[in-house]
Amino acid sequence: MKKKCDLSKATVYAAIDIGSNAARLLIKKRNNKTNMFDKRLLLRVPLRLGFDVFSIGKLSEKKEENLLRLMKSYRQLMKIYGVECFRACATSAMRDALNGDEIIREIKKKTDIQIEIISGQEEAQIVYSNHMECIEDRNGNYMYVDVGGGSTEINLLIGGKLVCSRSFNIGTVRILSGKADDSDLLQMKNEIVKLTKDYTNINIIGSGGNINKLYRLTEKKNKRKKRLPISSLQAIYDELLALSVEERCEQFEMKPDRADVIIPAAKIFLTIAEAINASYVHVPVIGLADGIIDMLYAKNQAAGGDHSKK
Repeated sequence: MKKKCDLSKATVYAAIDIGSNAARLLIKKRNNKTNMFDKRLLLRVPLRLGFDVFSIGKLSEKKEENLLRLMKSYRQLMKIYGVECFRACATSAMRDALNGDEIIREIKKKTDIQIEIISGQEEAQIVYSNHMECIEDRNGNYMYVDVGGGSTEINLLIGGKLVCSRSFNIGTVRILSGKADDSDLLQMKNEIVKLTKDYTNINIIGSGGNINKLYRLTEKKNKRKKRLPISSLQAIYDELLALSVEERCEQFEMKPDRADVIIPAAKIFLTIAEAINASYVHVPVIGLADGIIDMLYAKNQAAGGDHSKK
């Protein structure tokens, strides 16, 4: 992908999101008629990098090999789909990995994919970026919450305007690895209470695979589309908590790598809901990869295509 092109005219974009639980490749094509993006491919592979990093401080040789293999596969898929512009971002696990920089150099050398380790603050802003169209009341008060494997990002929107962004080192894999506990959740809750003390009627916009799954598990019972009442979230959390991972897989058709992390994810959402007294979570089914593509497109249009990642 060395050939240069005018990226202001690029139509096929890709985002690689290397999280603590899974790595995703999202490919979208710009539809000139609708002026929207159409999804061409979404591939999720549960590398579970965080279980190494949060336990031993770095990626094991096996995880490193699997990450390299996956990036080689993603490179070939981007070629097949004619991707003209892409960005690869790594989040909490790679931020904490002692050998993260070394691994990234090796992947760049062998695949020509430059992985950027982004800060929690940038992750929060990317997740939020360009998704205002997903909100029913664009002038309302919301907390945009993205729960990942290693961290939780929040964006406070008051009257449709971004007031602040925060990143907390509390995530599903980090909790399962014993590197975050109830005291960390309480500290996060107290900080959110302080951030929102001057505001009322705040609800949540949730992103990430776990809240999407939780919404789908309760969708038939919900009166409003893409809205998950906190009471329903609490009910499904209680139901899932009473089951083993194997029972969740069997009864709710979950994959094992979803069945374990969904419990701490629901607990994080419920903690934030309690802190802001939210009544529901709006679930637009979007995530970091969507935000990466939106920001790439906006950047290319603003720059007139004078740079290239191809």
